[in-house]
Amino acid sequence: MVSPVEFNSGFSACDCLAHRFGNAADHPDRERAYASDMTDAEWAAVRESLPVPAWLEGRGGQPDGYCHRQMIDAE
Repeated sequence: MVSPVEFNSGFSACDCLAHRFGNAADHPDRERAYASDMTDAEWAAVRESLPVPAWLEGRGGQPDGYCHRQMIDAE
């Protein structure tokens, strides 16, 4: 099991896998900019359906560098 990592940039309000285990904490926190951006309740429903990154399961790859919630909001 992989443990959350500590970052120099401090606490992040986002709880996506990229913020908890990857490199996304090095980027600014998500700010809701548009009415179409997910609410906290919508994110809670979607978060658990996202696939677990391969690197978290020991199958290679690199930690995610971008917030998953920001990527979904951008679509």
